[in-house]
Amino acid sequence: MKPAPVAAALILGFFAAPLSAQSLPGFGSTRTSQAAAVVDPEESTAAISTTEAADTDSAIAGRLRGIYRELDGLEPTRVAVDSGVVTLSGSVAEPGDIDRARQIALRVDGVVAVQNDLKRDGDVSQNLAPVMGRLNARLRQIVQMLPLLAIALIILILFWLAGSALARARSFWTRISPNSFLADLIATTVRLLVILMGLVIALDLLGATTLLGAILGSAGVVGLAIGFAVKDTVDNYVSSLMLSIRQPFRANDHVVIGDREGRVIRLTSRATILMTLDGNHLRIPNSTVFMAEILNYTRNPERRFDFMLGVDADDDPGEAMKVGTERLRRLSFVLPDPAPGARLEEVGDSNIMLRFLGWIDQTETDWFKARSAAIRAVKITLEERGFGLPEPIYRLRFDSGSPLEIARGVPAAPAPAAKAPAAASADHEDVSADDDIEEKVQEERASSQEEDMLDHQRPIE
Repeated sequence: MKPAPVAAALILGFFAAPLSAQSLPGFGSTRTSQAAAVVDPEESTAAISTTEAADTDSAIAGRLRGIYRELDGLEPTRVAVDSGVVTLSGSVAEPGDIDRARQIALRVDGVVAVQNDLKRDGDVSQNLAPVMGRLNARLRQIVQMLPLLAIALIILILFWLAGSALARARSFWTRISPNSFLADLIATTVRLLVILMGLVIALDLLGATTLLGAILGSAGVVGLAIGFAVKDTVDNYVSSLMLSIRQPFRANDHVVIGDREGRVIRLTSRATILMTLDGNHLRIPNSTVFMAEILNYTRNPERRFDFMLGVDADDDPGEAMKVGTERLRRLSFVLPDPAPGARLEEVGDSNIMLRFLGWIDQTETDWFKARSAAIRAVKITLEERGFGLPEPIYRLRFDSGSPLEIARGVPAAPAPAAKAPAAASADHEDVSADDDIEEKVQEERASSQEEDMLDHQRPIE
């Protein structure tokens, strides 16, 4: 809300205020105003009585002529009465005066019908006279009301300054609400309420509170229409507020939001900014984040990896699981608690699928590197112990002869002792935590001045 539109509203309210003869000393005729108050059909529904019995045409005509002489715009009206039928003739300046004269005649006692032959006067001077009269009256009223208008503007300016000063007191609102986003929202709301209070007082001083009601009513209808039009924007704004209060993650947390994975850079009033594992920026609307499932890998430093290997259908799956689990236990980066394990996943056409599981500390070990090294170590160990890791077997039939079986990946003989160091080499593979993405996030947060609603001093959800 800016001063210029508010000042315009005050002036509009001033012009919309009803003009009365009592507020304009010296303007118009007091007798005319009193007569209009008596006979105006909008003010009373009672029948107009004559000063004597209304049973003769002359009494009716005299009464009507007297009334028309007292009303502005109806003075030229000529009246003739015959057997209770009133005939009106002549010309008037405004079209509304024709029907007004007829309504007045119908309210006189003894009138049977009205023949309205009044016409609008086409003379320019006659038509401009009423308009100029009203304009002159309005100008005189403006001059008389200038002091009140000045006082109303001063009141509005004072309330505007007070509201702005309250909104700028960030330390006060921060003490009320530690959440910066909510504190700004409260400060803005208080500022608008103070300015609206000043506007009400100013319009009441000018006698234009009716205009304020009309403005607020129109604003409500327009606001409802705009609300439907910007529903998604409002939804996103409310979601931003709730996320700033809930704090579901911290900066640099490794999260999965829906089907999007990355590290959190910041939370703004419009979107959550992630850096994907490929090093790209990803902006997700807060309304989507608020409604989505959030998987946070950083909250628990211990993370489990798993992988599947198939052994030959003729091999003992229990012995293969024991050998693979023992190999995982000897890997330095696999945690002893929770202990690694294995389970039989399924029996296929030509192999038995085994799933091996192990736990690592993400603060020291990279999950992807650890899983890769574990697969390599278990595979080599199983092959060295004589377990086959077969591939699918295909049977081909030729028209000229009997079926011919061709097997791919037939289990090889036990590995010779010379290959033993290959299994041991997995123990020395580099599985240290990869900090490249984390460092990029820190650099991005340090170099950007964009707002961030994440507060490390608030409890995380």
